[in-house]
Amino acid sequence: MASTITSATMKVTLAEQIILNGSDQGSKNELLVSGINEISKRIVTITTTESTIATFSAAVASAGHYVAADVRYIRFTNKDDTNFITLTFRNQDNDEAAIKLDAGQSFIWNGDNANGMTAVLNATEDADAASSTNFGSLTNIQADADTASCDLEVFIASA
Repeated sequence: MASTITSATMKVTLAEQIILNGSDQGSKNELLVSGINEISKRIVTITTTESTIATFSAAVASAGHYVAADVRYIRFTNKDDTNFITLTFRNQDNDEAAIKLDAGQSFIWNGDNANGMTAVLNATEDADAASSTNFGSLTNIQADADTASCDLEVFIASA
């Protein structure tokens, strides 16, 4: 059976609106991501016990599992109005980086334009992380709510 889905270009628009001292200081930026033919959008309840919410490999995609080389865009939005969520990103070298996603906030990770989530994460305890070219491929993302369960919107677009 041949697919009837045609890939499309996804447009991501980021906008800030603010007037300071009577002057518009806002900004609007757009990113076009071509070749998208698969999206996953879901809202998951994140508990106070860390759990894996997405895995990435070279295998075929399935529910909650993504082909790392195909993923071009990931957005997380904390739908809670009070509590934060910790998102932990891990690569194949077991390097980890964690971010705090406070109530109502979003975090966006754009994949590499050509290689998705392969060779995109380097974490180190010393000051050389920014100058190192030893990026590892994303293998999983875990989430953990701070004080009480939170709803997390997850949007992933793949080529």
